[in-house]
Amino acid sequence: MFKFILKKLLFMIPMLLVISFLIFFALKSMPIDPINYLLPPEASQDATLKEQLREAYGLNKPFLVQYGNWIGNILKGDFGYSILNGQPIKEILKQKLPATLQLATTALVISSVLGILLGILSAVNQNSIIDYIGRVIGVLGQSIPQFLFGIILITIFALQLKILPAGGRNLYGKNDILSQFKAIILPACALSIGMIATVLRYTRNSMLDVINKEYIKTARSKGVSEAVVYFKHAFRNSMGPILVTIMFRIPGLVGGSVVIETVFNWPGIGSTLMGSVTSGDYPVIMVTTLLLAVVMLTISFLVDVLSALLDPRIRLDA
Repeated sequence: MFKFILKKLLFMIPMLLVISFLIFFALKSMPIDPINYLLPPEASQDATLKEQLREAYGLNKPFLVQYGNWIGNILKGDFGYSILNGQPIKEILKQKLPATLQLATTALVISSVLGILLGILSAVNQNSIIDYIGRVIGVLGQSIPQFLFGIILITIFALQLKILPAGGRNLYGKNDILSQFKAIILPACALSIGMIATVLRYTRNSMLDVINKEYIKTARSKGVSEAVVYFKHAFRNSMGPILVTIMFRIPGLVGGSVVIETVFNWPGIGSTLMGSVTSGDYPVIMVTTLLLAVVMLTISFLVDVLSALLDPRIRLDA
């Protein structure tokens, strides 16, 4: 198992280098000059000043030298500075990352609990009204875009019923637990809708597959109650594929937060990335995009480890 984990970790290094190079290359290939964002309109035609700024920020060096300097600084813990306000990017991440983690974790809990619960109910009551409702939820959850579902939630619960806030992390500067709970409900539900549908469908299919196994029939023939059959035998033995599915969907929560945070004005990494794209703050775009890539690769690594723990044949074949 140690060799399997070490192999996966070593494989992540070239992957990160390739991803970081592609991010750097893509942003450097854009026709927009970031120096223009630093100058007031009256100085935008000053070629000498532009050249001085390029020299100060190292933008006049060869491409590979710029990339090497960027990666080297990141490895030293120096993420650079925002072009727009000069704030260290490390400080921006410290301020924004906790909000994104809070939102993604809440959405993960909601989607896992509801998805598994609805999937079990759908499997236990196969071909009943409950099962049909579960199937509809599964289809709608994967069909409706998250941002559209978020707008619907805002319209109903914030604008019409006025029982939940339309956006923001804190309510008018309040930091108590109840205020934060109210603020996170709508964005977390909007972010989790797609994952609820996926977990529901995988739980239902996995449960139905296990229910038809011989040992389930044997347990029933011994007089074991249906509750014990479903929850102790069927659900426990179907948890492997369900856990892997949940782990695979976590990167979707992190990536989906980019749109949801913008819709709900949630002060996280996603909204920061969208704002940086709009304003052309390239250092922030590169670091936040690389951070999201690191998160997704890390989760992929954890999925591989979990799969190997559940099925030893995976690490033997690797």
